[in-house]
Amino acid sequence: MGSRGQPFDVLGGEKSLQLGVGGIRVARLLSIWNIFTSNYLAVRYHVKYLDVKKLLVKTSYRMTEDRDHVDRFLDKIREELPKEIDFVVEGIVDRINGINWRIRKMLDETLENYDLTNGDWKVLCSLRWQGKPYRSSPGELARWADLSSGAMTNRLDRLEEAGLVERLRDPEDRRGVLVQLTPKGLKLHQEAIGVQAEKEKLLADALGEREKVQLESLLRRVMLVLEQRTGPKA
Repeated sequence: MGSRGQPFDVLGGEKSLQLGVGGIRVARLLSIWNIFTSNYLAVRYHVKYLDVKKLLVKTSYRMTEDRDHVDRFLDKIREELPKEIDFVVEGIVDRINGINWRIRKMLDETLENYDLTNGDWKVLCSLRWQGKPYRSSPGELARWADLSSGAMTNRLDRLEEAGLVERLRDPEDRRGVLVQLTPKGLKLHQEAIGVQAEKEKLLADALGEREKVQLESLLRRVMLVLEQRTGPKA
């Protein structure tokens, strides 16, 4: 009903229904009902569509998921292990070990190209991570590499002969000696890091950028728990 008691035009246009005062309430109820049923059907269809889509994605994932050597190994030994063993955890641990083995193998290949051993690399890294002027004492280097002083002396002799490090007098202790990276050693270390970094990129080729961030976050969470229980790596 208009402001002056005129009939209320519900539909408008040529097919409008002219209703009196008594029909307005019915028209409004019918209109509300139509809106409700339309929305309800739309919501039901949307939910059903999402459910089907989720099912298709889940099914597609299962159908296209490849099996690696860890899957085959766990299937082989499944019957030999206690029932309480969590095979998901075993799969995670085995894959971390496998990835670590491949990273070490790639590093060994990189170092071999530069005529370095893993022990040599530890010394160069230790000096580099000291920051400029890339200097440390033989004792600190031995502790970092978990070597005896005699073994570290032999290693430093080899690196000094190759021109990668040099021994200097400690300005604060006339009897002391410091070990420092030479420009040649710094350059070699920089090049080797670049080569190894390119190789390590291959490990993440199967992941998108968002997945890399997610994986790093999950691994950090695991590492934090391990550090709380066993302490951080020295």
